[in-house]
Amino acid sequence: MIDSDMIVVETKSECDAAIIWMHGLGADGSDFPPTIPYLKLPEELAVRFMFPNAKEQAVTINGGFVMRSWYDILSMGNGREINEAQLDVSVERISVLITEQIKSGIAPERILLVGFSQGGAVAYETGLSYVAKLGGIAAMSTYLPRPIADTNTEAETTMPILSIHGTQDDVVPLTLGENAVMQLQMKGYSPEWQTFPMAHEVSIESLAVLGRWISERLSK
Repeated sequence: MIDSDMIVVETKSECDAAIIWMHGLGADGSDFPPTIPYLKLPEELAVRFMFPNAKEQAVTINGGFVMRSWYDILSMGNGREINEAQLDVSVERISVLITEQIKSGIAPERILLVGFSQGGAVAYETGLSYVAKLGGIAAMSTYLPRPIADTNTEAETTMPILSIHGTQDDVVPLTLGENAVMQLQMKGYSPEWQTFPMAHEVSIESLAVLGRWISERLSK
């Protein structure tokens, strides 16, 4: 069944590439469409941008308030204690979106996952566990939601991974981003690690790096 709870932006009438971009906790799919021009992608690329909305559910660390979230966060510290069952549901949902794009004719290697904060954690989990070889994962200001040793890593270690983080991030500390990169490296992956003097946000400079990375993946 086609997932209708999302925003779709297509750069051409017929697209041969897809970018599934997950928002952060408490935000929604409208967060990132305005950033597309800052990616400065080549005009010839025919990309379908998909910005799914997380479901609305209670978030423990935010006093139990109901907001859009990919999974509940039970506590914060050096890591994150999360509701893993809800994470699994979100990973399955994004996996279904990927499969639908493949069935529509888009090659798996021309499908990229992008995510910010909690959405980046879902991008990591989904991209690493999906059965087909995807084009890559771009994880921004995020972390691995559970140890990579506990993740079903189906993805080949050659999968391109871009990890972006702000050195002044007081929501997802830089150390969590660094730890994710270290775990990926220990598993045999070679993530590209980029830091910027920013807080828990995206900047024009970080979007330029993301755009360059996307262009490299899809211009082949």
